[in-house]
Amino acid sequence: MLFAGWQLALAQTEAAKFTSDQLKDKDFLPSEFSKQFLTTDFSTLWTHTENEYVFGFIGDDYQRIRVKIITVAKIKTLPNTYDVYGKSMVKSNVDGFHGTMKLTNIRKMGHISTGVDNEYKNKSIKGEYLLLGEYTFAESRAEKHSGIFKGTFRSDFYVDKHGKVRYDDIEQVSDSYTNNRFVGSWTPYGANTAKGCNWGDYRIPNSGDLDGGAGEFSPTKGLGWETVKNRWSQDKKIQAKAITAEKVKWWK
Repeated sequence: MLFAGWQLALAQTEAAKFTSDQLKDKDFLPSEFSKQFLTTDFSTLWTHTENEYVFGFIGDDYQRIRVKIITVAKIKTLPNTYDVYGKSMVKSNVDGFHGTMKLTNIRKMGHISTGVDNEYKNKSIKGEYLLLGEYTFAESRAEKHSGIFKGTFRSDFYVDKHGKVRYDDIEQVSDSYTNNRFVGSWTPYGANTAKGCNWGDYRIPNSGDLDGGAGEFSPTKGLGWETVKNRWSQDKKIQAKAITAEKVKWWK
C-alpha cells in the first residue's frame, strides 16, 4: 500500500504541476474569465477530434491506452460541471466509464493567432482562451481490469465573430500542436498500484521519450503502438492495414 500511495501521490503532483504551469503561461493574461463563461456550454470541445488522433499512455512503460469521450452534457444544477460518458481500451480490453469534468480556470490569450498564411487574420475572432479543469472518470466494477481515472486537463478554444465557442485548431498544422490535454492517474479497484495516465489530441502531455516525432506524433515504444508506427510504413499493404486499424470505431 505504501508503494501504491507513492505512485498515486506522484501522479497527483504531476497533475498539479501541469495546472500550475498552464496558469504561468506568459502568452495568456493573468485575469480570470470564468465568470464571463458561466452559461457557456463547452461540451463540443471534447467530442470534436476523430479518435485516431487521440493518443494516450498508461504506466511507466508507456503502454498505449485509447480513450474516447462519447457524450458530454453540462449539468445545469452544478456550475461549470459536465457529465461525461466514454470508453477506454488497453490491448483488447474495453471498459466504459462515467464521471465528471469540472472547469476551474479560463484565461485569455494576450494576442490572437492568425494561422498559416494569415488564414484567420480577417476572421474577426474575438479571443483565444485556455480552459483548465479537473476530471474523475469511474469504470464499472463489474468490468475486467477496471478502475478510476483522475487528474487535470487543459482545453483550448476561441470565440468567433458571432460569439460562438469553437475548438481552437487555428495552429493545427504546427509541429507542436495539441489540444484537450489530460494529465493524471488510473487506479484499479481492489489493487495496490496506481499508474500515471495521460492523453491528448495529436500529442500526449508529459510523454517523456515516447514521442519521437518532429512534424507529428511518432511513438518510439512498441507496447500497443504498432499500428500508429505502421501508418508510415514503406510497405503499402502494411500501411493500408494500419490506417484502417486506427480508424476502427472500437468503442461501438
